[in-house]
Amino acid sequence: MNRFRMIAALALTYVVFAILLNSVGTVILQSIASFGVGKTEASLLELFKDLTIAVVSFGVASFLPLIGYRRAMILALALLGAACVLMPLWPGFRTTEVLFTCVGISFALAKVGVYSSIGLLTADRAAHGRLTSTIEGTFMLGVLAGNWLFSAFINHARPADLAWLNVYWVLAVLCVLVIALLAGSRMDESAAHNVHTSTMKGSLVEMLQLFVRPLVYVFLISAFLYVLIEQSFSTWLPTFNNEILKLPNAMSIQLASILPGAIALGRLAAGQALRRMHWYTLLNICVVGMAAIVVVSLPLARNIVPNAHIGWGNAPVAAWLFPLVGLLMAPIYPVINSVVLSSLPKPAHAAMTGLIVIFSALGGTLGSRITAIVFARSNGIAAFYFSLLPMSLILVALFFFKRETDRHGLAAATPAIRLAAK
Repeated sequence: MNRFRMIAALALTYVVFAILLNSVGTVILQSIASFGVGKTEASLLELFKDLTIAVVSFGVASFLPLIGYRRAMILALALLGAACVLMPLWPGFRTTEVLFTCVGISFALAKVGVYSSIGLLTADRAAHGRLTSTIEGTFMLGVLAGNWLFSAFINHARPADLAWLNVYWVLAVLCVLVIALLAGSRMDESAAHNVHTSTMKGSLVEMLQLFVRPLVYVFLISAFLYVLIEQSFSTWLPTFNNEILKLPNAMSIQLASILPGAIALGRLAAGQALRRMHWYTLLNICVVGMAAIVVVSLPLARNIVPNAHIGWGNAPVAAWLFPLVGLLMAPIYPVINSVVLSSLPKPAHAAMTGLIVIFSALGGTLGSRITAIVFARSNGIAAFYFSLLPMSLILVALFFFKRETDRHGLAAATPAIRLAAK
């Protein structure tokens, strides 16, 4: 019963962070409307979030086993809840920068805690893969719910109205509820400690020693490229819907929720697909399919004429087609994460997760920034065409990643990464 409670606490922690991390696209759109900032300046919110995650994660992974994963998650949610309260009390673009800085600090604590806890709550690679898939799936459901939650507080008639800031009261309450669940849960963390993790210096050395493994740095390149693609889409899709497809603000956010919904569905479907094919084959099919959707859907977004009577029934085809890229994007991240983590001893999971978070954050920042610059100087269509370059590079990275897993005898662990197989 306690194990189930702890798993529920991990999942709900991830849901809260999913809502806030992926609200950056919505907040960019609303900041442009409510606070009068430009696209390039608004895109700095991604920088405040992701660079903070990267910097803090480096230190977090060094000492987190010392303070405990559960305590770290409670601390993260407390900081996050306090930041949410600031938004409606002191509205302004500077407050949003403070918010996403706190989001970055908190997520660095929470993600290392969540991913490291998965190793403590599972007994083998198969269980590790299933629980990783479940946690990542709930993350995408949180993203989906977040888009609708934010859109419910937006004034459809006056998008610049500050009523949308009231959503942060709801999020602050969610933080308190999850803190209560974590406080009432228990988890044996003794397996996370060894002679290296007993001191901060030893933990830091262990993280740096991971770089001597070719498997690790090939994985990090793959994760970096994936997050670069995903964040550029998720952050700028609401603005793309609004400015290129000429949809109202609230509807732009709601239709953007198709992307995380597709990713959540794709991770469930991938579990069945992996019963019948090798993970490397599936991921290559997914990347090629992503590129195909981009090439087919973006021409349909050209020359859209504003329609005062736009609705769900007459929205442009591109608004429905483009987010389906999430179905094919879905398996990549949890698959490669599970391969790496389940191949390492449990005391190394915090250090490895720290590296995952750092490189994911850097990829997210770079992807969003490049998309923002191209979006501002050209248009959203050209910005999303840019994603074809990292898609090509990730195919190369996956080739070397598979070669390293084969070399280290990890090919036999394929069943461990069958997403949501049960």
